[in-house]
Parts: sequence; C-alpha cells; structure tokens
Amino acid sequence: PAAGVEGVPFIRNRGLKMNIPLDGRCPSYDDSGTSARRNVETVWTREFWVGFLDRMAEHRYNTLTLWSNHPFSAMLELEDYPEVALHDVAVQTFELDDQMLLQYKQGELQKPENYRVVRKMPMSEKVEFWRWVMRYARERGIDIYFITWNIWVHGAEGKYGIDASQTNQATIDYMRECVKQFVLTYPDLKGLGVTCGEHMQNKLEGDNRVENWMWKTYGQGILEAKKEQPGREVHFIHRIWYSGLQPMVDDFISKYPDPIAVGFKYAKARLYSVPDPPFYRNTLDWQLKKHKLSCWMNLRNDDIFHYRWSDPDYVREFVRNLPEEPMLAGFHMGSDGYVWGREFADKDPDTPRQLEIDKHWMRFLLWGRLGYEPGLGRDRFEALMADRFPGSDAKRTYDTWRTASRIVPLINTWHWRDWDHMWSVENAMSKKDGYHSVNHFIEFNPLQGRGMQGIDGFIREPDAGARGPLVIADELDALAAETLGGLEELRRGEVGRELGKTLSDMEAFARLARYYAMKIRGSTAVHRFRVHGDEKDRGEAIALLEKAVERWKEYAAVASSLYEVQLLARTSYTDWNGRLLQFAREDVEIAREAKHGEFPETVVGSALPKE
Repeated sequence: PAAGVEGVPFIRNRGLKMNIPLDGRCPSYDDSGTSARRNVETVWTREFWVGFLDRMAEHRYNTLTLWSNHPFSAMLELEDYPEVALHDVAVQTFELDDQMLLQYKQGELQKPENYRVVRKMPMSEKVEFWRWVMRYARERGIDIYFITWNIWVHGAEGKYGIDASQTNQATIDYMRECVKQFVLTYPDLKGLGVTCGEHMQNKLEGDNRVENWMWKTYGQGILEAKKEQPGREVHFIHRIWYSGLQPMVDDFISKYPDPIAVGFKYAKARLYSVPDPPFYRNTLDWQLKKHKLSCWMNLRNDDIFHYRWSDPDYVREFVRNLPEEPMLAGFHMGSDGYVWGREFADKDPDTPRQLEIDKHWMRFLLWGRLGYEPGLGRDRFEALMADRFPGSDAKRTYDTWRTASRIVPLINTWHWRDWDHMWSVENAMSKKDGYHSVNHFIEFNPLQGRGMQGIDGFIREPDAGARGPLVIADELDALAAETLGGLEELRRGEVGRELGKTLSDMEAFARLARYYAMKIRGSTAVHRFRVHGDEKDRGEAIALLEKAVERWKEYAAVASSLYEVQLLARTSYTDWNGRLLQFAREDVEIAREAKHGEFPETVVGSALPKE
C-alpha cells in the first residue's frame, strides 16, 4: 500500500532466515563456507543492520530469524559462568575445506591457534550492540527470533563440568541459565526456537528424551525469566526435525504458556523447484489439525547463490499454495550453507561491497511483497524494473529475466535431491556424492507426481504420458534460446552497470541450461547402451557428452568472469574452470568405458523411483 495507507497482509508473518556467523569460536550451522567467514565482521556493524533491516521493512518483511548453534557465549556474560563469555569477535584461521565446520571438536575452536580476533569488543559492548539491533528492528515493525541447534555448548565445553551430553546435569543447568539470561538481557527479543538434532541422542527415552531435555533447559529457562518479567511474552518455535509431534506435545508444547508453533522445512532444501511442494500435506497437515497447532514454514533456498533471479508468477503461486492461517504461523526464507550478509564473490564489487539483499533485490522483494499482497501484477514489477534500470526496455527485461529464472526449478524438479548437501545446481556437485556424473543423472528420478520420467524408466518402460529426459532437455534448450535472444535485444539498448550485471547473470542461467540439456541427452544414450548393447548408442553418448564439455566451458567462461571461486559450505568450491571442468570431461570417459549389461552400484536396475 501507499505511504499512510493501512493494508491487510495476505500472510501475517513474512520473514527471512539467516544462519548468523557470530564468531569463529561459536559457529552457526554451517559456517565452513566463504560467505560465513567473510561476514563475521559484517554482522557486528551498525551500517549493515541499518541497510538490511531498512530493506526488509521496504519489502514488507516483519520477521527475522537468526540461527546459531549456541549464540549465548557470544552475546552474554553469565554471573555463574564468567569464563564462558567470548569477548571480542574472532574468525577461524584454519584452511577452509569441504568438511563441515561442525566436524571439528567443539574444544578445537577455542584454541588460540585456530582463531584470530578481528574486532576488539568487550561483552558489555556486545550486549549493547545487540540490544540496539533488536530495538532498531522493532522500530521498523520487525520481530527477531533466535533459533538454535542442540546440543552445542561452544565456549563452555570443558568448563564448570559442561559438555554436550544430554544426561549431564551441569549442562542442563548451564543451558537453562543461558536461556533465562538471554530473555532478560534482550527485552526486544520476540522469541526463541529450537532444533532437537543433529547433535542429540535421539533414541533416549523417559526423562532423557530430547523433547524433555528441551523443556528442562529452554522451557524452564523462559519460565524463570518470566518470573522476573511477569508481563513478558516469549513466542516459541519448536522445529520438527529429529523429533515427533506427539512427544513434543507431551513434553513441551502442552506445558508452554505463551504462543508456540512448530517449524517445518516446507520445500525441503529446494525452494526453487515447484510452487506446490507436497511434503507438508503428505506428512504434517492432519497432525497439526489434530493438535490445533500452527506451523512456521522454513523456505530453504539452497540452490541459487550467485545469480540474480526473478519470476513473480512462481512466487505468487507458491505463497498462494501455502496452508491457510491460523494453521500457517508464517514463513521465513533463507539458506543453510550461505550467509546473506554482504557479497564477497563479485569480481567487480561496489565499495563498500553490496548487501546481498540489495544485489538480489528483486528476489527478496518478491517473497516479501507477494507474501503481503499476492495480487500485485506484472505492471507493478515492470515499473520497479524501469525505475531500477533507467532507459531500459522494462517489458523485455521482465520477460527475459522470468524465462531465465525458470531454468533452475526445471532442473531441480527433474533431477530431484531432497537436501542441500546432496546437490548444487550451480556446480553439478554434492558433498554426499561428489560430482553428479551421468551415473547420478541415471540413478536419481524426478520429483514424483510432476508428470516427468527419469532416464532408467524411460529406457526400460517408457511412459507416453510423461515428459521423459529428452523432452526435458529440449525444454531447457528452449528456455536458454529464449533467454539468449532476449539478452541480445536488451544489450542493444541502454545498459547501465547494474543492469549489465543482471543480464550477465541471466546469461549464466542460460549457459547452465544448455549444459544440462546436453548432459541429460548424453546420460540417456549411455544408459541405452548399457541396457541394449548397441554400439551406436555408445558413440552417440560420447559425442553428446563431448558437446556437454564444450557447453560447460561456455557456462564456466560466463560464471568465472563474474565471480571469484568460493566455497559453498554444503557442497564444494565453485571452481568452474578447474576441477568442475575436469569432472565434466570424466563423463566422456564414463561413456567410453561403459559395458553392456553392467551398471555401477549407484544406478538402480528398475524403473521404480528411488525417492
């Protein structure tokens, strides 16, 4: 609505999610990537929060969830545990690698040789800083929650008898005191949230059950704080992750006096796949109705980190498909393996470096504004583009950008992988499986119920009513061609600095689509040879995959001209011209060495979907 006009939001609570890198000694989950390390200093500056929170308000967001394993040691000095407080701000000094930072023992992070101080800041100053952040947010209508994973005790392990054990009373007492003092110290904190795994003993029963541990620490800590601040209301989010809803109700939810909701990964890690993901309705809908609970939808973007994206139709359909209130508590959108602070990969950066919320202005704007008012049409977004890119053809920019932005959802839906560590579409990589070779493209099937068929089923039992791999390849090539045609026209007009970068990002999407189209065709030919044994199929596979290598080079040339190599925390390095190019070449060797009737262990031997 216009200034001074009161509106009624379509979704009451519209939020962002940030895994906040507070300190190298108490990391978030997962801080092993370049963006996390480079943004540690950023999140301790007022300039960042002024820009970030102002932009959130402009885009109609009213919730910010900050996620950390154990924020307390970086934000509190406890009277009973004075040695735990982490004064100053530090970053790790050890080499970034493909391993999750959490694989380091908690005590290792505290060793002086493993970190260096980048900002002198006594705890009293740190507390005042975060009081200011939360107050600034509240003044702009933004509620702040902190959400933790458990059990992590960064900075406290080995002190006062504290460790990460679920049955250790010293740890329970310490955590309860952390929660109590966190609530008391930060009067503008809206609420807290918890995650029961991955660092808990989830099979323990009775008094040691994970949900009961949560009550003895978080639940009772909040109650103790409320005794000292009797008018205080602390909202709570209890995530459904390594925890069942009934135990949560029995051990925590039924006892909690203030507003409480559960949290759920609504699209798993694939926000950019389909606008109506089936997982909530298949698993949780009836349970929430039974217990009369509401749910925060965690919208996880673990796909698009580099390239600017804009598809208003996709976002509009997505938010309209979310459950209705009051069952819907709201949404928070963000990533696990990337920190949306300042960008640190651009080869032609602004000074100071851009906020990610400004670089990806249209993507952040779409989720906030369409969550508030999904009826906004293309005329409004064309006007925004015309204002942002003076002198440009806003209609063509809108259409070309939207076409380019349909590429990643199509790839993700056809080559479906649930979680972030399983697949990086920008890299064709995963932490779990390494490079996604032709064998992976043969093994993994499309998201079920989308009218698509994977390679194995297509070769063995083709479904005439489904879009098979060759149809998907043609669709990707068509999207690429339409995008490149639009870019050719746009580049003939007036192109300023920011529009030029945006157009280059669109080209990267198009070149990526062309690579995957050829890779899918080559993978299909490899599997046809293995099943039927015709040498013509092997020859076709080799030729197609050699073309895929050339298309990867085209993609790598664009991507590497724009961005520095960085480590994506949940997958690997964006070394497009190095290791990733070599992996693309290895696909050709897989085709050369394929044998009729012999299939790698990773490849299923039937048309039945694996996922």
